Amino acid sequence: MELRETPTAETGMLIRRPVAEVFEAIVDPAVTTKFWFTHSSGRLDGGKPVQWEWRMYGASTTVEVSEIVPHEKVVMRWSDPPTTVVWTFSEMPGDATFLEVRNFGFAGSADEQVKQAIDSTGGFSLVLAGAKAWLEQGLTLGLVGDRHPKRLL
Repeated sequence: MELRETPTAETGMLIRRPVAEVFEAIVDPAVTTKFWFTHSSGRLDGGKPVQWEWRMYGASTTVEVSEIVPHEKVVMRWSDPPTTVVWTFSEMPGDATFLEVRNFGFAGSADEQVKQAIDSTGGFSLVLAGAKAWLEQGLTLGLVGDRHPKRLL
């Protein structure tokens, strides 16, 4: 019997800001809305679900944090059906942070899981690029909103 690894979305980005600041950018919606979703019902914290919205698309999801280690890791479940997202924050020399994201637990056939993992990798790559632009340069690039312009029409 052949063991098959389940598809996993994986991406990472060096962000030239201290790890505490990058961590806050992911857990504090006042910052995260600068580069990802448009609205949130609250800060990411263990034990209480929050609602994230992308109002430009009329989309939302419930996010539940299962583990949070300040300045190191956030593990959350989101989407429908739910998948797991693991954010890992690694301190780098020169007050920089390497932020990695892994998303796994996709449902459906093998082909459907692969498609979801590819889509998720692309999406999280945009999120990390947007976070880098905001945190390093104070620029709001609108990457997530511009990803599917036909859905905005």
